[in-house]
Order: sequence, then C-alpha cells, then structure tokens
Amino acid sequence: MELSFMAQIMGQLLYGLPLTVQLALTALALGGVLALVFVLMQLSGSWLLASTAKLIVFMFRGTPLLIQLFIIYYGLGQIELIRQSFAWPFFREPYWCALLALTLNSAAYTSEVMRGGFMSVPTGLVEAGKAYGMSPVLLLRRIILPIAIRQALPAYSSEVVSLVKATSLASIITLMEVTGIAQKLMSQTYRATEIFICAGLIYLVINFILTRFVLLLEYWLSPHLRPAPSALSPRFQDDRAKFQHPSTREKEGYV
Repeated sequence: MELSFMAQIMGQLLYGLPLTVQLALTALALGGVLALVFVLMQLSGSWLLASTAKLIVFMFRGTPLLIQLFIIYYGLGQIELIRQSFAWPFFREPYWCALLALTLNSAAYTSEVMRGGFMSVPTGLVEAGKAYGMSPVLLLRRIILPIAIRQALPAYSSEVVSLVKATSLASIITLMEVTGIAQKLMSQTYRATEIFICAGLIYLVINFILTRFVLLLEYWLSPHLRPAPSALSPRFQDDRAKFQHPSTREKEGYV
C-alpha cells in the first residue's frame, strides 16, 4: 500500500462526505419523528392504530434495506398510476428514494427502541403526574419523554451506527456518496484495498463523532449518574475552617 496514493484517494472520497452525512442526519431526524408516531399509535389503545403500526414496523424490520430500496426506486416507477401522479417527480429522483427508504427503515427500528424506553417509565411517576392534574400532552413532555429518551439512548446509538453504514447502499441507485465514489475509483484503478480502507476510515470517523454526541446527550440527561465533586470549593473550605476554629465557635455561641 502506498501512503501517497491513499492520501490522494482520501481527498477524492471526501467529495462524497457531505452527501453521506446529509442522508444519515436527515434520515435520523425524520425517522425519529416517524418512530415516535409509530410508538404513540401502538400505545394509543386503539386496535386499528396499533395493528397498523405493528404491521408497518414488522414489514420494514423483516425485509432487507436493499430490497426496500429497489422496490421504492425501481418498482414504484413501473406503476402507471404513480408515473402519472404528482408524486412522480419525487420517485424518479434517486436521492429522494434513498432518503425515503432510509427513513422508513430507521423509523421501524427506532420505534422498537423507543417503545422499550416508554415501557421502562415507572408507572408511579405517570400516576403522580395524573394526580397532579397534568394534561396528557404535558405528562408526555415533562415526565414520559425525558425518561423514555434517556432509557433508549444506549440502544439508539447502535441504530445511529447502523444507519450511517446503511447509507452506502445508496450507491446502488447511482448516488455518488462515499461508497459510490469508492466504487468508481476502484473501476478506474483496480486498487480495491487502499480505496476501501480509506472509505472505511471515513465511516469510522463519522460514527465516532455521532456516538460521542449520543454519549454526551446521555450524560446530560442523567444527572443522578454523574460522579460527585471530589473536592469542596475553596470558599466553602475557608468557611468550614473558620467555623471549626475555637474562637469562632465561642463567639457564635456553639460552645
């Protein structure tokens, strides 16, 4: 392996980095909102809403993302009704098809993570909020969501990593993200090892940054798990020293 060649390849692969990051972050954001909708449907108490959400989640969790991508990009374009509808400008663009497939797939997996977080909320806290007179929306915003998100974050970090890696499948439908550019360079140079090592390093750095962000968010939402201060503040130490001095205790009437 030549380091000079790898440095040159790395510079070319970085041209696909904005598209990779954009796909990942947008799919995470939209998928998170859609996952919350699926969870609320399953916990709504309505048999119709819960069954619909469970069916959608089962379909997208039970089939490969690559097949979902092919169906959305290639399959829907063969339906005459879609080609004649207002949605055709959306489905004929590979970027929007890839984003839709990533969003739906992420929403299916994230909804199960969120559902586990919701189920872990202590019943006593919910009953206390109701007894206090909180509305369902206020109860969800002030009690249920903060606890559920904190409980779901460790498992959600795995979904973040999986989604970033899944963006590489967008190259199958001609998107020139990091993997798409890597495949193009490999067909030109036939040096697969150096090229895909560089591509793997880029994904590794992206996932490292995102997982550190999730860990910081988890730390911020868990103040009770933070270590106690190892030392008292200098001002408090001075006050305690003055109080412990015999003359001060006599003056204040403690002895």
